[in-house]
Amino acid sequence: MAQGTDAARTVILTVDDDPGVSRAVARDLRRRYGEGYRIVRAESGESALEALRELKLRGDLVAVILADYRMPQMNGIEFLEQALDVYPGARRVLLTAYADTNAAIDAINVVDLDHYLLKPWDPPEEKLYPVLDDLLDAWRTSDHRAVPITKVVGHRWSARSSDVREFLARNQVPYRWYSSDEPEGKRLLACADQDGERLPLVITADGAVLVEPDDPELAAQVGLATTPAADFYDLVVIGGGPAGLGSAVYGASEGLRTVLVERSATGGQAGQSSRIENYLGFPDGVSGAQLTDRARRQASKFGAEILTARKVTGLEVNGSSRTVRFSDGSAIAAHCVILATGVSYRQLQAPGTADLTGCGVYYGSALTEAASCQGHDVYIVGGANSAGQAAMYLSRGAKSVTLLVRGSSLSSSMSHYLIGQIEGAPNISVRTGTVVEAAHGSDHLEQLTLRDIESGHTELVDAQWVFVFIGAAPLTDWLDGIVLRDERGFIVTGPDLAVGGQPPDWELDRAPYHLETNVPGVFVAGDARAESAKRVASAVGEGAMAVMLVHRYLEQS
Repeated sequence: MAQGTDAARTVILTVDDDPGVSRAVARDLRRRYGEGYRIVRAESGESALEALRELKLRGDLVAVILADYRMPQMNGIEFLEQALDVYPGARRVLLTAYADTNAAIDAINVVDLDHYLLKPWDPPEEKLYPVLDDLLDAWRTSDHRAVPITKVVGHRWSARSSDVREFLARNQVPYRWYSSDEPEGKRLLACADQDGERLPLVITADGAVLVEPDDPELAAQVGLATTPAADFYDLVVIGGGPAGLGSAVYGASEGLRTVLVERSATGGQAGQSSRIENYLGFPDGVSGAQLTDRARRQASKFGAEILTARKVTGLEVNGSSRTVRFSDGSAIAAHCVILATGVSYRQLQAPGTADLTGCGVYYGSALTEAASCQGHDVYIVGGANSAGQAAMYLSRGAKSVTLLVRGSSLSSSMSHYLIGQIEGAPNISVRTGTVVEAAHGSDHLEQLTLRDIESGHTELVDAQWVFVFIGAAPLTDWLDGIVLRDERGFIVTGPDLAVGGQPPDWELDRAPYHLETNVPGVFVAGDARAESAKRVASAVGEGAMAVMLVHRYLEQS
C-alpha cells in the first residue's frame, strides 16, 4: 500500500465502456487497495480524460491507469496516448480479449504500456493483484516520474536487429523500436554519432549507447543479472525452459542455494509459443510468454538466482563438486547440476535460407515479427504442435498462412485439437508432402522454391515471411566425453545407462537414479533427456522430480 501523507489522494483510475465490467474492476480494486488509494472509474475515454485533467488541477497523483481496449469513439490505446500527456508517470495497463493481443503489443510502442491483462481477470488474487502490486511498487520507487525506456534503432531486414528485439521481448525488457530510415530513428542515430551502417543501435534507459551489442553486453546494460553472486551453490540448473524453471522453483523453495543459467532467455521453445492450450490448469490457453513470466517471478520469489545470456561450455567433476564453465572462462561449482538445456529448432538446409535468416526466414515463432506480417502471405514449415500454434496466431492478421508439411498428413505429429482449429480457419491452408527447395532474395526473403516430394514438381512462390519448425536437436555437444548421450545427442539416464548392471566407470554402490546421468550428482530434466515426452507439463514434472533426486543424492553423500 502507498505510504506517506499523500497516500489517500493517490488515484487508481479505471475506464471501461461496459458499466458492468467497469463496476467489477472498481470493486476488485477497492477490495484490495481501497484503504491506501482512491479508486476512480469512468465509462468512456473522454470522461476519463476529463477526470484526469481535474485530478491534475487539484494536484492529486495518479499511480495506475487501467483502460479497456475495445471502447467506441476512443479505444484504449488512443485514450492512454492522451493520458500520457497528463500523467506521464502513471503506470498504464490495457485490458484486452485474447484476440486483441496484437493491439497490446502495438501499445507497448505507442503508449509505453506497462502491462496488458486478458479478460476475464478472475481470480483477481492470481491475475490482477500481483500485477498491480508490482506496478504500484515501481511507481513509488520511480518518484512518480515517467520511467525511461530502452530504445532500439534498427532496420526491418537486419537480422541482428530482429535478434535484439526478440531477446528484449522474451526477457520482459520494455523497449521502443525506431526504424533507421524514419525521422526519429535518424535523429537518434545522429545523436549517437552513428551513420546507420552498423545496426542495431541500442540506447538504454540510463543513456548508454550500444552498437551491435551481443547478448551478454545487452543483458548487462538493461539490468538483467549476468554475474553469479557466489562461487559455490547447492544446485546449478543449466537451461531456463519449463524443466529448468521447474527445477529452480522447487530447488529454491525447498531451501537449496539455487542458480539457474540461461544462454538467451527463460522459457525455451515453450516461451516462444503464441498459445499453449493443453497445459493443465489453463482451460482458455496461456501464451508461452505469460507462463514463463509467472514461472520466473515464482523462482525469484523463492530466492533462486537467474543468470541470463551466459553460455555454458564445460562440465567438470572435481571430487564431490561439479564445476560449470562459461564461455568467458569463468566458472561456478555446486554439489549437484540439473541439465535442462532443452532443444533448438533444426535449420533448413535449402540454398539461400542461411543468408536470409533473420531477414524473412525465422526459426520459432519470432512473435516480435508478427505485427509486420499483417496483410501478408506467410509460410510455416513444419507439422507439429509448435507449427500449428504459430499458424493459428499469425492467421489473425496475415492475409494467408500456408503450412508446408513434409509428411502425408498432420495427424501423426500434431494434437487433434489443433488440427481441428486449423481446418476451421479460412485463411490457413496445408500443403502436405512439400518441402522448401530454395529461398531467394537480396537483402530479404522475396521468393521460395517449393518441391512436391512425390512428383518432384517445383513451384516458385512470392514470400516475405517463413517461420520454421522442423524438429529439434539437443543442445548437448558441449557435454561430449563427460555425459553419455545417444546417437542423436540426447542424454541417457537411469536404467537406460546400462542393461542388467551399472554404467561404465560408475563408482557408487547403488544404481543411477531415474533422471541421473553417468556422472553422479548430475541430473537431466526435459527435452534434452533421451525418450522424454517433449511436452511442457512433463518437462515441469521432470524438473520437480530431479530436485527430489538431488535431495536424495545429497542425503547419501
